Amino acid sequence: MKRASWRADLALTGVALIWGVTFVLVKEALQQVSTLLFLSLRFTLAALALGIACRPLASKFREAGVLIRGGLAAGLCLFAGYLLQTMGLRHTTASKSAFLTGLSIVMVPLFGAVIHRRAPGWAEAAGVVTATAGMGLLTLEGGFGRMNVGDLLTLGCAGAFALHILAVGHWAPRTNFQAFTLVQIALGAALAGGAFWWAEPAYIRWTPEVLGALGVTGLLATALAFSVQAWAQQRTTATRTALIFALEPVFAALTSYLLAGERLSLRQLAGAGLILAGILQVELKPLRRGSRP
Repeated sequence: MKRASWRADLALTGVALIWGVTFVLVKEALQQVSTLLFLSLRFTLAALALGIACRPLASKFREAGVLIRGGLAAGLCLFAGYLLQTMGLRHTTASKSAFLTGLSIVMVPLFGAVIHRRAPGWAEAAGVVTATAGMGLLTLEGGFGRMNVGDLLTLGCAGAFALHILAVGHWAPRTNFQAFTLVQIALGAALAGGAFWWAEPAYIRWTPEVLGALGVTGLLATALAFSVQAWAQQRTTATRTALIFALEPVFAALTSYLLAGERLSLRQLAGAGLILAGILQVELKPLRRGSRP
């Protein structure tokens, strides 16, 4: 495998780690702020930080048409994913939401096969199946049960996140990744800002927990994380990105254990192991063949 691909995969692992670690912070903060208002503030802070960072590079943004089309497409998918996930959580359990959202790792190669008219390789397909089984063991402690409205909304969320990964993989290599990230995050901020005041009762208490969660999620989990994703997807595939992002619930479970004292059952540990096995199944195949798949 090429060195650049390894660096990209390690960077995406770091993104999954950041998202997993912030789970506990966001869970605590959402007890004191409405969901869409939190998202609006988070994306606005991220957009401001990216705007400041991108300002010295403005003269290099020559692909305006590609930048705007790609950034808007990715931003729309990103906001749709967060909105559907939030709406779904009103009607379904957190464990089912986590599993259904994680099904984006299955949808990425399926959608990609339809869009590009090219089936994924056997290693990628086997890795996706293994990681999905692990996701189920990790998150579905109470069983799946019947599908309800919340489950269907969360399935839509998984589809939106899968399309976001594919959109980033298609558009990011064709423009400046920092500017691309700014456009999609700014659109997310605008859409969340236009929705929080009517979609749900808006409230916020400016506590240290809320301020800390906004700072960490806005600067690290949004501005930095999506910039790294756009950079990394210039060097690796969408399917590999989705598989690596399956590590997010693993990191979330470990963080919950370390910070909140939540115990991991044998079933959850087995699920985490299967997720890791699915990723390694894809990552180690190029080493056996001596080239990138």
